This record gives sequence, C-alpha cells and structure tokens, in this order.
Amino acid sequence: MRLFHFSEEPDVAEFAPRPVRVPSVRPRGMEWLNGPLVWAIAETHQKMYLFPRQCPRILLWATPRTTEIDCRRWLGGNRDRSVAYIERAWDQRLQEASIIRYEFAPGGFIDIRDAGMWVCKRAVRPVDLAVLTDLPDKLGECGTDLHVVDSLVPLREARKSTLHFSGIRLRNARDWG
Repeated sequence: MRLFHFSEEPDVAEFAPRPVRVPSVRPRGMEWLNGPLVWAIAETHQKMYLFPRQCPRILLWATPRTTEIDCRRWLGGNRDRSVAYIERAWDQRLQEASIIRYEFAPGGFIDIRDAGMWVCKRAVRPVDLAVLTDLPDKLGECGTDLHVVDSLVPLREARKSTLHFSGIRLRNARDWG
C-alpha cells in the first residue's frame, strides 16, 4: 500500500501533526480526528487531490450500493470510472498547476475507513516525492473523467444519490454558500 500527501510546497522535510482548520462533527469516540494529526491518502484515492489546493471540486464514484439509475445519470453508466467536477474559473489554474506528491511509509498510520484517508499521531518524514504536472492527464490515469462546469451548485443533488460524493474546498465555490 502507498500513502501520499499532496502539497504546493516543494520542500517539506517533515510533516508535524496539526489539528484540522475547520473541525467536523465526528461520531462519538472519533472526536480525536479533529486534533493534531498528519493526514495521508491511499494511492487508490489520490484522484481527490490532483488539484490546486484551494480548488473547489466534487468527485463522484460508484459504490456497491449505487443503483443503475444513479450510475447512468451521474457516471454515464460506467461503474469503473469516477467523475470530477470543477468550476470554469479554476480550469486554467488546473491546466497550469504543478503539485508535489509526498510519499509516506505506511507504518504508524491508522486507516479511518473514509475515502482512503489515513492519519498518524506523530511527525512523519516523507520517503519520496514527485512533482506532478499535467493534472488533467493524471486524473485520467486514475480513471477519473474531468468535467468543467459553470457552477458546482447544481451538483448538490448528487449528495442524495447512491454514489460516493466527495466535496473538497466547496467554501471556495461560487455561490455555494
């Protein structure tokens, strides 16, 4: 298994645990996830972070409980692909962006069983890094189709579907409110 952290900073020698900036409501006993941690993403879910950090985005993919109707409506009938949506205002930045993919040794990380996310309670030094460019192509390599839309707001409806819905940095989306 490979674990990554994505950043726009090219020279991070060590990742120190830090609390999340915007705490989430967590199930009882899981409040510690808002505390100081180093976050990583499994290679299988890196598609969620192949974007400039502040870019608002929505990713959708099928789960075992996804209905055929939702699969056709949102994924064009292809359960093996995921779909990423960004707003047109971010398209040029995505096209020109480069990001750093830091790799961590998995020892000490805990699987929180949520969309490929893992956490570590201690400082972590990366074992490797790669500079990623041509992010739209990298998304395609991860089996993800990129859709550029005027607004992410109409996609709120997808939250009610049987697909996995991942919304990241939505506070930066136009009219998300």
